[in-house]
Amino acid sequence: MLPLGLRVQDKLERLIDKHMRLLGASKVSLSSISAQELWEQSGRLKEGSEVFKFIDRKESRFILAPTHEEEITTLVGSLTKSYRDLPLRVYQISRKYRDEPRPRQGLLRGREFIMKDLYTFDYSVEEALKTYASVKAAYTQLFNELKIPYLVAAADSGNMGGSLSHEFHFPSSKGEDTVISCTNCDSVYNEELADGKSHDLEHGYHLQARQTSGFNTEGIPIDAAPTVSTGLWMAISKDKQTLLRVWYPKFSMQGTSQEPVEREVNSHAVKSVADSAGLELDLSVENPLEQWASQIKSATGPSGSSPTYRPKVLDLYDSQVRVYQRPPLSDLLQQVDCAVDDIDYSMLDRFPETNSGLNLVKMHDGDPCSKCTQGHLQTHRAVELGHTFHLGTRYSDVFQASVMIDRSATGSEGQTVPMQMGCHGIGVSRMISAVADSLADSKGLNWPKAMAPYEVIVIPAKGLHEEAEKVYDLLTANSSSSSPIDIILDDRDKQMGWKLGDADLIGYPVIVVVGKGWKKKQTLEVQCRQMDNLREDVPLYQLPEFIQSLLDRL
Repeated sequence: MLPLGLRVQDKLERLIDKHMRLLGASKVSLSSISAQELWEQSGRLKEGSEVFKFIDRKESRFILAPTHEEEITTLVGSLTKSYRDLPLRVYQISRKYRDEPRPRQGLLRGREFIMKDLYTFDYSVEEALKTYASVKAAYTQLFNELKIPYLVAAADSGNMGGSLSHEFHFPSSKGEDTVISCTNCDSVYNEELADGKSHDLEHGYHLQARQTSGFNTEGIPIDAAPTVSTGLWMAISKDKQTLLRVWYPKFSMQGTSQEPVEREVNSHAVKSVADSAGLELDLSVENPLEQWASQIKSATGPSGSSPTYRPKVLDLYDSQVRVYQRPPLSDLLQQVDCAVDDIDYSMLDRFPETNSGLNLVKMHDGDPCSKCTQGHLQTHRAVELGHTFHLGTRYSDVFQASVMIDRSATGSEGQTVPMQMGCHGIGVSRMISAVADSLADSKGLNWPKAMAPYEVIVIPAKGLHEEAEKVYDLLTANSSSSSPIDIILDDRDKQMGWKLGDADLIGYPVIVVVGKGWKKKQTLEVQCRQMDNLREDVPLYQLPEFIQSLLDRL
């Protein structure tokens, strides 16, 4: 970070500090270096984990911490023994590290980043859920104060664990997440929450895929008419012994529209179905059929004998694809030297252990909402800026972080219970990048007031530097102690046009020009791009009040 960028970061951190204090949280600082043993104990240090690992000169094993659930649980567990010490809320703003396989888009996806983590501890589920609600409300107030657009979406807890999770998203074309919202009800969720279950029949509507009536010689389902409407998507298990084939509608109707929409497979839905069927997929493999065939060949003995295990094929059928017969395996057998009977074939057209059909395609704008059945869905590309997790006892069980509850709290004999935890993050450096990218216009950056490096810049024309200093002093002296104006004077020896262009490029919310108006009638030109490109001549005596009212509206 250069000086102005660091001011943006500092302002954002101070704003977070304010809202964490209002929440009753205390600030801590944990080490960036953590023991691998802790992460192995929690089960999060696995092969392929995006964690920087290293060994010191004494052969001790460490990591650069991407997050601190293990450390804070161990620390709090060693210091807190009674439910009377709870609730406990501690947070930090620190550098985090992640061995990101594909760093991209600057601060949006990097190997080193600034993160705020809040960790909460309660003695019961009821108290923990109250804490969760208060944190979610604090995040809402913080994002409202930033005055940037955002969405709050139900989300998947991922490897963090827990059963309750929400994300705060900033709509952006550069976002890696897809957030889905309904035009009628309050349903807002991350596409990653797709569980693979079809709700069409439950709510009495159907997306009207073109129906199929068999398979061609390549194993692709076909229409009664020869037009192909069903797509094939493949993935492979992590042990490379099972090939997953997904049959889905390439086109289906969208809500009340009569025009078919091209569909894509939702890999999150497919993974949910596979997980429920006991199959662990590796979605990072780009050529699953070739990998599957290669694994079979490597396990095949001399003279083309059968492989040392029985290869598997699992077919999933979206509820919009009718299945009349098993598709032929001839296209697969061409890749491997084995017979049909050597392959363990199975299929699913229902979610395991339920009567729900499968919904394996991504949602599109205009699709009906499965929650209210009256609204239609909208999709948004977005950047995740904040995330709240209710972790429960995911970590406190592992690290024996427990408290004693006595008779006065339970009405019965005292007992020892694991603490209920929450983890709540905000991506500080990611937010800086997302806001910078998304709010910029043709003139340059366009910071919201709460994050701008300075709220006001005073720019003098040649020969008016002394007058500009008086304007600067006047604005500084008339700032209220509760909300002082954050102001800077551009005293560089440059032309006025260059300074104005540089001020727009940096993105100061308000620009005060000491120029022609001052020479003619002692007025100053106030510019504000965020207020419909406002340009107004203001007398000096009215300037402090005018600037303050302008900032109050930003």
